[in-house]
Amino acid sequence: MSIYYEHDEGEGTPVVFLQGLGYGRWMWRWQREAVTDDYGVIAPDNRGTGRSEAGLPPLVGRLPRKLRAPLIFKFAGYSIGGLAADLEAVLDDVGIYDAHIVGASLGGMIAQRYALEYSRAKTLTLCCTTHGGVDAVPIPDETQEQIFDTPDGASEREVIRHRMRPAFNERFTNRNPHLMDRIIEWRLEQDADAPAREAQAAAALGFDVSDRLERIRVPTLVMHGTNDRVLPVANGKLLGEKIPNTRLELVEGGSHCFLIEDSELVNRTLRSFLEDHE
Repeated sequence: MSIYYEHDEGEGTPVVFLQGLGYGRWMWRWQREAVTDDYGVIAPDNRGTGRSEAGLPPLVGRLPRKLRAPLIFKFAGYSIGGLAADLEAVLDDVGIYDAHIVGASLGGMIAQRYALEYSRAKTLTLCCTTHGGVDAVPIPDETQEQIFDTPDGASEREVIRHRMRPAFNERFTNRNPHLMDRIIEWRLEQDADAPAREAQAAAALGFDVSDRLERIRVPTLVMHGTNDRVLPVANGKLLGEKIPNTRLELVEGGSHCFLIEDSELVNRTLRSFLEDHE
């Protein structure tokens, strides 16, 4: 299994950015620019994303979705534990022993599992994510249907635009049409293909560390948008309650992709947190 990563050396403790379900490294471009002058940056491609290998049986990827998806979800999906092990292999390869781990959505799940099972995390930043399990607030049914929906006759770009609508505030997309077009191009270039995306979704659905969070002892920043239609804000509040040394920052009106929509606020908050723990 080959995992690709970018490594920009810097003077401070490296910051590791872990992206959401199916998303490429592009999703962190605003935060990477904000920290790169003072910190090293490590940006892996999650398994099956970008230049990282998917590691799925070849036959699975050739099946039509109606046959492939149930097979992946039952037998061939990834696990958050496996994705956390990929991260450990990356940091071992770089030779890093302390790192600020920053994860969003699926990446936040990987970050939690990593902090519980490995020793290199100096701090955690968990954005728009959940601890999983029965206490967590699930993805609303209508959102789940849309993010995996394929409208009849739609082009690849139209499918991407349709699927990511729940992740953004409509007001933002209406005001930033050129940026949304750029994001679609970045997604075409870097995002996971359909089988790998389904394998990542299987990992997210099977994730649950709700009864272990008190074991996370590193300083933790939790950020969550109050208008998150993918993982509702109650999940961020639960993380803030259950992880012992936590700073909870709610972004008023923030969407699931508040990292992009409210990037200036996010960047200031992240830099302040990192500076407090350097």
